[in-house]
Amino acid sequence: MASYTRQDGLAHAEVPDAGIARSSFSTYASEVDQQLLAWRDRVGHVVDVLPSKAQIAGGFSGRIDRYAVGDLVFTDSETDAMSLERSVARVSTDVRRNYVFHIFVQGEVDTGVSMQKKRSAPNSVQGIVVFDMDQPFRVQRSACQVLTMFVPRATVEATFPDADSIHGRVLEHGAPLTQLATNHALALSRDLAAMSAAQAAREMEAGAQLLLAAFRKQARLSGDARAAVQAAVMSQVRRYVEANLNQPELSPSSVVDALQLKRATIYRWFEHEGGLGAYIRNRRLREAADELVRFPHLQVIDIAFGLGFNSASDFTRAFRRAYGMSPQDARARALELQQASKAELMSSYGPGGR
Repeated sequence: MASYTRQDGLAHAEVPDAGIARSSFSTYASEVDQQLLAWRDRVGHVVDVLPSKAQIAGGFSGRIDRYAVGDLVFTDSETDAMSLERSVARVSTDVRRNYVFHIFVQGEVDTGVSMQKKRSAPNSVQGIVVFDMDQPFRVQRSACQVLTMFVPRATVEATFPDADSIHGRVLEHGAPLTQLATNHALALSRDLAAMSAAQAAREMEAGAQLLLAAFRKQARLSGDARAAVQAAVMSQVRRYVEANLNQPELSPSSVVDALQLKRATIYRWFEHEGGLGAYIRNRRLREAADELVRFPHLQVIDIAFGLGFNSASDFTRAFRRAYGMSPQDARARALELQQASKAELMSSYGPGGR
């Protein structure tokens, strides 16, 4: 039987089950002006909910059921409209590196405000959206019901070549394989509570594989041999880029020349990421974001020059365009998150803590 506790005025249910970690949460028990803040507290360790004055004053409706078996996590949530952000500061201070698939049963998501949005990406969509937790994003969601599958990075990389490139991709409802993945997720939301741990693990793994298959089909990776060749070549390109991020002469031309690859093919494979040049720039910016956190006393200009940028102003403009904040603001925000995490950890061992 479920045992209910109240923490900070919130209704929270924990259900013990051998092998299955299950919990339920709702904002209904909170005061109206605390409901959005309660939801932010609930999901804030993964993603930031951008506050709205109207929702703070008028209330926010949200509920979520969560199931975890091993490395797989499945959630079923219903919420009012909201803006979500996983900032570069949070990515740089967080250890989560899995992939999250959002299946919109009702409502839609506006991917037009995603950080580093791909030129070919649609705006508001009804369907399935995937995000790499190692990359920042920002989205606007309507009032919706969303089924979410968190899949370990190793699982995605083992079954999908060039896994980083699926960040921000969408599958609109309608294709047979997309519908099959959606129907499987709906069955999970209905039946997981009655499953054994072993059955839940099997069904969640099957759901993850259906999602990956649907995205593989969208990418036209139908043949194992073709997929293997592309995965090997893309890995080679990415390793070369990583090894030469601090070289000012690193460019798409230098990559294809050094590796003796077909220029048109490589450019086409990186098209979803805006091109190979955009990929190189974004990798430099992500490395810079991490260095801002790892080396807090290192000057921004030194980080910029060390990653091949010509000037601090060029670096700052590119960083702000990619992440919606300056390098200095990202460093300050990361420091706030680290301090908040330390304070939370210390409080758990303080008076009344465990």
